[in-house]
Amino acid sequence: MPASASSSPSSGAARTPPSPTPPARAASTAPARPDVSDDTPVARPAVRWAVVALVTVAVVAVAFAIGRFTAFGATAAPAHPADTSADAGFARDMQVHHTQAVLMAMEIYRKTGDDELRTLSYDIATTQAGQRGEMYGWLVEWGLPQASSQPLMTWMEKSGAHSHGDTSSQTEQQLLDQMGMATDAQLDQLRALQGQPADCLFLDLMIRHHEGAIPMAQAVIELGDDPRVKEVAGSIVTGQSAELDAMRDIQSRLACTG
Repeated sequence: MPASASSSPSSGAARTPPSPTPPARAASTAPARPDVSDDTPVARPAVRWAVVALVTVAVVAVAFAIGRFTAFGATAAPAHPADTSADAGFARDMQVHHTQAVLMAMEIYRKTGDDELRTLSYDIATTQAGQRGEMYGWLVEWGLPQASSQPLMTWMEKSGAHSHGDTSSQTEQQLLDQMGMATDAQLDQLRALQGQPADCLFLDLMIRHHEGAIPMAQAVIELGDDPRVKEVAGSIVTGQSAELDAMRDIQSRLACTG
């Protein structure tokens, strides 16, 4: 056997694999990367600056919008009426006025036998109770007390609807009379009476009451500033004028004597 054959390993002998040699990389056609480590975020500074710029623009836009909104709100929101304003005076005095009207209307509603008068008294009570609630809410919204330190109707002195002189020189009862308010004695009498006498007394008292309310409403339409106050005052003039006509018709039908 030739010597070369004796030196070759047998077909069943184990072979030791050669140490792996990494294959040579193919030449890259991509542009060379900067000399940075693999974990360095390439181009991240540019992205970061873009994000910062976008956030800055957004913040500036929001700040501008808030500034515009605040400035608009500051100029558009009307100032609240002052404590001695016609709006505040009307809201206070008419609450007093409406409270008595509701009391009288509910008294006759409970005991009258006249269907037309019962319907009318219910309408008076519910309408004026609702308006009284609105007036209370205005004063709360304006941050003003419900009671005034001034005499009744002082706010009306500059109005053409007020023709009773200086309120500071008059007693409270004189001012209440001008407003058409019933006295305590008249209210006691209304509670005590029944039937047609009660109906007629109610009509007499409520007619005077309405005749006192209408000039107050006309005065705040002339002197007031708040649109809501003027709107409610206008509805008082319209509604109570119609109720006056209805009450006079009932007076005539019931043959009430003054």
